[in-house]
Amino acid sequence: MKELEIGDLLHEGKAKKVFHTNHKAVVAVQFKDDATAFNAQKKAQLAGKGLLNWEISARLFEALENRGVASHYLGCLEPGWMAVQALKIVPLEVVLRNLAAGSLCKQLPIAPGSSLQPALLDLFYKDDALGDPLLTEARLKLLALLEPAERVQLEAISRDVNRVLQQIFVEINITLVDFKLEFGRCDAGKLLLADEISPDTCRLWNQSDQRVLDKDRFRKDLGGVVEAYGEVLKRVQGLGPTPRQYR
Repeated sequence: MKELEIGDLLHEGKAKKVFHTNHKAVVAVQFKDDATAFNAQKKAQLAGKGLLNWEISARLFEALENRGVASHYLGCLEPGWMAVQALKIVPLEVVLRNLAAGSLCKQLPIAPGSSLQPALLDLFYKDDALGDPLLTEARLKLLALLEPAERVQLEAISRDVNRVLQQIFVEINITLVDFKLEFGRCDAGKLLLADEISPDTCRLWNQSDQRVLDKDRFRKDLGGVVEAYGEVLKRVQGLGPTPRQYR
């Protein structure tokens, strides 16, 4: 197989850039230092954030893979870059909540920190211009984004991810409060976990004192964002060896 060569920019999001490569089924992802919140109404540049999210995501994708959960992740390139399968992204955000926090406590009479068993799973339409609206069953059916069997599969994978991530984070003394997942279809039509798994997409609390270790430090002007992400990486590094290089 020819060595992977990075080509033209395919897509730029709030936290990553995606590039074509000389392998049709593979794209290259570069993690950015941009920090955004409230649908990009709040923005900043945080030096080193991209590298932290890149390594955290690579290590967590590999930990998930080792425990039976497949994703688009193929391996790392140079620091800050990873190779992933080219997918047709489904415009949905899957949010799982193990504890009540954030917007849920503003929308419903539920006290922050309340345990949610089983984890609350919500689907949102991924569109910043529309404010990523919550989807009801009727709206999901109206948009025809998933076949009924795919909906069952997507929720089953999401709950598997939650189960495995909870186990992983307990091992490193972190509470997985809630998190966001995205999915895409490969050429064969199979749904695969996509995007990233990092403090940008997960709400993470230190187990002993509930100290915030995620993007809420940026949202709420708590300071120490990069330091908190660095603490997460330090603990995640204890899960196993250096992430594999793409071959």
